[in-house]
Amino acid sequence: MTEVPAGFQPLFRTSPFLDALGPFYCRQDANGLSIGLRIAPRHVNARGLAHGGLLLTLCDIALGYAAAHSQDPPLVFTTAHISADFAGSARVGDWVESRADIQRIGGRLAFVNLYLVVNSTQIVRASGLYLRHADSTSESR
Repeated sequence: MTEVPAGFQPLFRTSPFLDALGPFYCRQDANGLSIGLRIAPRHVNARGLAHGGLLLTLCDIALGYAAAHSQDPPLVFTTAHISADFAGSARVGDWVESRADIQRIGGRLAFVNLYLVVNSTQIVRASGLYLRHADSTSESR
């Protein structure tokens, strides 16, 4: 199974690291920005489950991008802290997507929570603290 759910498009911003892990997809709707990934054989550990490092990477980009794209033009953030609790797992073929909740975006910090979800089941709960850059539009980068 390789199809991507309706409304998701290739991630608009990537890097050599994300390219090596992806492909990642995104969807912007009334609930904000969601990032998704179809679990492939190269994403799993020896037990056949999505590697925790992959899921934490998905959390990091989903938390940061959700905060950045909550405003127009997008803001620029650097990760200051992430915590995550793994309550479930994903297997090859599963579609994993983020559901973020922006708690607060201030002048210096952004506080964001999210869940990674597989088939309506929350498998990871994460929270992130992001440092806002002084010249905080993506055009300044």
